[in-house]
Amino acid sequence: MEYKAIRVIISGGGTGGHIFPAVSIANKLRQLNPETEILFVGAEGKMEMEKVPAAGYRIIGLPMVGMQRKLSLRNILNNITVPFRVLGSVRRARKIIKEFKPDVAIGVGGYASAPLLWAATGMKIPAVIQEQNGFAGLTNKILGSRVQSICVAYEGMEKFFPKDKIVLTGNPIREDVSKPATAELKKEALAYYGLSPEKKHLFVVGGSLGSGTLNNAMKSWIQDGCPDGEDVEIIWQCGKYYKKGVDAFLAAHEDLNGIRAYDFIGRMDLAYAACDAVISRSGASTVSELCAMGKATVFVPSPNVAEDHQTHNAMALVRRDAAMLVKDADAESDLLSTAIGLLHSDARRKTMEKNIEAMALRNAAQMIADEVYKLV
Repeated sequence: MEYKAIRVIISGGGTGGHIFPAVSIANKLRQLNPETEILFVGAEGKMEMEKVPAAGYRIIGLPMVGMQRKLSLRNILNNITVPFRVLGSVRRARKIIKEFKPDVAIGVGGYASAPLLWAATGMKIPAVIQEQNGFAGLTNKILGSRVQSICVAYEGMEKFFPKDKIVLTGNPIREDVSKPATAELKKEALAYYGLSPEKKHLFVVGGSLGSGTLNNAMKSWIQDGCPDGEDVEIIWQCGKYYKKGVDAFLAAHEDLNGIRAYDFIGRMDLAYAACDAVISRSGASTVSELCAMGKATVFVPSPNVAEDHQTHNAMALVRRDAAMLVKDADAESDLLSTAIGLLHSDARRKTMEKNIEAMALRNAAQMIADEVYKLV
């Protein structure tokens, strides 16, 4: 296929699970042809307005907000403004499209994706959407009938989208977490985190903001005396919001020397390489990384997401004996005992590692780029 220079609008965001795949797609398009022009469209005030420029791309914000499900005066007032903001965003999206003149539009889900893709398809611009989760988001479900191609990460998505438009691509992930760690990288990782090669290692990761549930489960286990954890060392990513409280908690348990707490993990490749098992939420990008790295994982799906999509993501792996699941409500009592048991069962871990790696789709960004070029 000839990868000529094209003009591309990429829209969506709101969370890292939408933003980082979008940036990966942009990077691949630029790699295929450095002359390709890329413009991002996001929602004003959302994290893409910071993360996308940091990745080296131009972004324009739309005055878009989402519907709030919890009942409060503030949320009711917000929801009253949503239809007006949608109309205003569609008008602004049309103006952006007329000025930029894209050859193709890409939607990755999130607030801004709906008005931009709605405007683009209405103006006969070829369009593709990427659905990261095993349960399709509302925005992408609405757009599915209007776009030409739908790139998905899970099988069985025809219950949400027209079957003839679906392409199984997987989720684009970062190059440094795209394959299992070598023995040399694991050695480097253990030294980087100051861990002993003689012990088992667990990585507890609550996402970029941290997870109160996972943090409370860790605290409960420590307060119980770290049962069965004598030969276990832990990398604990607790999140910036929780870090001060976690530090104070660990200071009160100063006899512990096998737990490393961090607000943020800059070198995820090394954290994955160091660990023998992982405790994690089951956001789409994280699941894709864990598949690519071949890591035995205990998932704790967040209950605070639309359509409970994290449970759908995790269950796609659990059904194939590629992961384990502990419900959010059971985490404080059961999570660490489940993970420690997994660490001490070499046969169980090896089976899960083999099965989760078999589900990895490592060429997602290239496959999505090829779909884009088929439309141009």
